[in-house]
Amino acid sequence: MSSEDVFTLLRRTPPFSFLDPTVLRTIAGEILEEHYPKGQTIQHQNGPSAAHLSIIQSGAVKVFVKTNEGEEVLADYRTRGDFFGLLSFACGDVARDTVVAVEDTSCCLIKKEIVLGLLKTDAEFSEFCFRSRLKRLLDMTYREIRDRTLLYGGGDKLLFTNVLKDLATKEVITAPEDISIREAAEIMAERRISSLVLLDSHGFPSGMVTDRDLRNKVVSKGRDITGRVGDIMSATIIKSEARDYCFEALLKMIRYNIHHLLVVDKGEMKGIITNHDLMMLQGTSPLSVAGEIEGQDTIDGLVPASKKIGKIITLLIREGAKASHITRIMTEINDRLLKKVLEITEKKLGPPPLGYCWIVFGSEGRKEQTFWTDQDNAIIHEDPKDNAEEAVAYFPEFAVHMREALAKCGFPPCSADYMASNPQWCQPLSVWKKYFSDWVNSPTPEAILRSLIFFDFRPVHGNLLLAEQLRAFLGQQIKGNDLFLAHMTNIVLQNRPPLDFLGRISCEKKGVQKGKFNIKVNGLCPIIDIARLAALETGMYHTSTLARLAGLKERDSAVGRFSLELEQAFEFLMSLRLRHQFQQIQEGTDPDNFIDPHDLGDMERTMLKAAFKLILSAQEALRKKRGTEVPA
Repeated sequence: MSSEDVFTLLRRTPPFSFLDPTVLRTIAGEILEEHYPKGQTIQHQNGPSAAHLSIIQSGAVKVFVKTNEGEEVLADYRTRGDFFGLLSFACGDVARDTVVAVEDTSCCLIKKEIVLGLLKTDAEFSEFCFRSRLKRLLDMTYREIRDRTLLYGGGDKLLFTNVLKDLATKEVITAPEDISIREAAEIMAERRISSLVLLDSHGFPSGMVTDRDLRNKVVSKGRDITGRVGDIMSATIIKSEARDYCFEALLKMIRYNIHHLLVVDKGEMKGIITNHDLMMLQGTSPLSVAGEIEGQDTIDGLVPASKKIGKIITLLIREGAKASHITRIMTEINDRLLKKVLEITEKKLGPPPLGYCWIVFGSEGRKEQTFWTDQDNAIIHEDPKDNAEEAVAYFPEFAVHMREALAKCGFPPCSADYMASNPQWCQPLSVWKKYFSDWVNSPTPEAILRSLIFFDFRPVHGNLLLAEQLRAFLGQQIKGNDLFLAHMTNIVLQNRPPLDFLGRISCEKKGVQKGKFNIKVNGLCPIIDIARLAALETGMYHTSTLARLAGLKERDSAVGRFSLELEQAFEFLMSLRLRHQFQQIQEGTDPDNFIDPHDLGDMERTMLKAAFKLILSAQEALRKKRGTEVPA
């Protein structure tokens, strides 16, 4: 490559792209080139450290470490624009991993003295390298956790590693929507299929008829089987992409209460996947619990099904699910249970006199529930006009019934009484707007506390437009309100991760938790608070921490540049929390959030410190942005 070609490559390769062009041209003039044939080992674990930082110009390499038993643990694949060698020479004179060319590979080599100099003198260059190293460590640490026999031994991981195209029935059987019900049934019987995709006059899918449709809409109703099959089909076809993992299909089946999904690839039909396929793949499926919940019509009937929900987490952990996948599945199942409890309660007390929306907040509002959660809910109902007395009588009684029913199903009442059964949190939309307006425009300590709780609200059931109107109103109140945002920032800055001035993990000094730290309060909550503040500041409607962080990548925010790494750190911390609680349950003790760092592996402790340092960097960015605006 010419010096100009090298300069162009560096300008496109972070973190070199952050450097001044004059500095880049100087570096480009000193770069060497090296070519490695496929299969060549470029760096040996425990061998000499790298003398250069290698930027891949073409080809690809595999980075891995070997365990004491000789097993290869994959760390990463790197391709054009990626680099390797930094960890090797930055951390000592011995290489920590092995690098092998998996294709014919060409690299540009930069002397380690140049890179080490940049790490000391250029803050942006140094920060990027730190964050890149954080991601690599996260990936390796997660693999280490996933492969531990305590959690994952004997559990297949197929639900989270198989994509739909590998499992779906390859041949999609179709028929015109104008054929008779009898003809459709004959096709299904002859082909031994449980679903038939129906096509409109232009040959496009217009719906699907299943064996359940035939039972529920034809046989049980005594319907004329010479009638048009299009009249009984499900007009909305729920689809999944062929590249989606099977657990994504599981989520959709639970969410929409369906048993068949059409699998498509770039709009073209590629197959059908059924709940039976997933249950055969997984063994015991969350679908069976969701189906059991759906089939109940009394609270007492829901209790046995609700007791199985906690076991699903154990199943998912054993199968190697990521923490975010587990919480997403748990949210779908818990939402299904909550909606069923609401429907049963409505049937018992009669239809509500006004439209209402049942909202949840806290971890439930953020879709981050784990093994144990209490009730955090409220009611927003329409402003009464002529039937105010009915509303005053109905909703408080309804909320009390809900509190008792949810307690029966394993969700204990909130100790702080943040529940719809508290009359303060069972109010018309106009009162909720006043609450929010008062909290935002008069940010007292109590108002900020309630903002932290209630602004994570998520609608679950009823007239969802009421919640959307409240969310829009909140956005208007916060927009440009620097005083409120400054007070909220102050709260975020106060909750710092547990690192002492020497960079060691600081733990409780006395009491029953001596020598431990609270991973929820001191690890997860700082990220939750950062994401919430940024979402409110930028007008984002997401309530999930991971969704908020993902949304920041495209928005102007003080912590936007940290969003990807904060996502990864949150995933890692949540995984540690779940694993810790899982182990406690296996030992017969109540799950908590207190972790002893000495119970973690070396890599996990390293990753934990890196995650805490990242949170501190994000908090510092917030402090610099607000500066003197932050109240004392």
